[in-house]
Amino acid sequence: MNKISKTIKKVMPAVVSIVISKSLEDIEKELPADMMPLFPFGMPELKIPEDKIDARGMVQVGGGSGFIVSADGVILTNKHVISDTQAAYTIVTTDGSRYPAEILARDPIDDIAILKIKATRLPIVRFGNSAQLELGEDVLAIGNSLGMFQNTVSSGIISGLSRTISAKTDAHSPMQELRGLIQTDAAINPGNSGGPLINLKGEVIGINAAIVFGAQNIGFALPINSAKRDLVDVKKYGRVRRPLLGLRYITIDDNLQAKLKLPVNYGALIVSRGQHHEAIIPHSPAAESGIREQDIVLECNNKKLTAEQTIQDFLEELNVGDTLKMKVRRGERDLMISVVLSERK
Repeated sequence: MNKISKTIKKVMPAVVSIVISKSLEDIEKELPADMMPLFPFGMPELKIPEDKIDARGMVQVGGGSGFIVSADGVILTNKHVISDTQAAYTIVTTDGSRYPAEILARDPIDDIAILKIKATRLPIVRFGNSAQLELGEDVLAIGNSLGMFQNTVSSGIISGLSRTISAKTDAHSPMQELRGLIQTDAAINPGNSGGPLINLKGEVIGINAAIVFGAQNIGFALPINSAKRDLVDVKKYGRVRRPLLGLRYITIDDNLQAKLKLPVNYGALIVSRGQHHEAIIPHSPAAESGIREQDIVLECNNKKLTAEQTIQDFLEELNVGDTLKMKVRRGERDLMISVVLSERK
C-alpha cells in the first residue's frame, strides 16, 4: 500500500457527508413568484423522486461534507453548507449511520461552522498547523463530491498561500472578502465543501471552501488554525467570539493615491460604501474612539498597513477585549488612537 492510500485509510473514517433536507411545503413556498404567469391554472404538482424523500417526508435538496474533530460528535464544515435556517441537516458517517445534526456555532466572519451529533467513540482527524505550510506541498481533498459521490478523494499540491478572494458564503449573503486562503490544484467540487484538505501525514490543514468557476484546478481552503480558534471559543463560551472594530475602509495603493490625491500610497482610507453602509458603525469601538471618515490608518500595533497585511489581517490575530493601536493620518497630523475591541454580534 502506497503512502497516499495509507493516508486516506487513516483519515477517511472521520469524514462525513451532510445531507440537506427541507419539507415539501417549504420548497413550494420558495418557488419564484415570476413563474406564476407560466401556469395560469395553478402550479403543477411537484414530483419528487422517492429516493429523495425520507421517512419524515423531508426532501433532500443538497449535500456537503464535514469531518469529525472529537470522539463525542463535534464536526467541522463550511458555514455556507448549513446556511439555510429552514433546512434540516443529517450527518452520514462512512459506515452508513445517520444522525440529526445540531448547529453549535457559525463563525460571523470566516466560512466555518461547528455541528454536533449524539454519538460516542467516533474516529477523529488530527490537526496540522496551517501556519507552517509550504508551496508545492502534496495535499489531498476528501469529500462528498457534488453531493452524490461519497468518500471522493483528489490529490494535488499547495499552489498558493494567503490568497484573497471575494465570494458569497450563501445565496442570501452579500459578497465578502475571504483572506488567508490556501490555494490548491486538488479538485474541489461543490459537494466537497466542508471536507478536509490534508497533508500526507494525515493531518488536516484546511477546510475545502471554494472554487473558481470557469477555471481549471483552482480551489481554495480555509486554514485549519482559524477553525481551531473557533473550537476553543465554542468550548469556552458556547459560541464563536470574533472581535469587532467597526469601520469600513479601502486599501490605498499607487492608483488610489493618484486618483484621490491622497498624501500616502499605503494604509486604509476610512470611507462609507453607499447610503446604508456608514464608514464608522454607530456605537462600535471605532466610533467610541473618535476615528472619523476620511481618516487614513497608516499602522496597526506599530506595523505598516499594506495590501498584503490589512486591518482585517490584524483583527484575525486579536481577541475580544484586546487593544488595537492605530496610527492615523488626519489632514496634516498623525494621531495615535487606541481601540478596545468588542464582540461582533
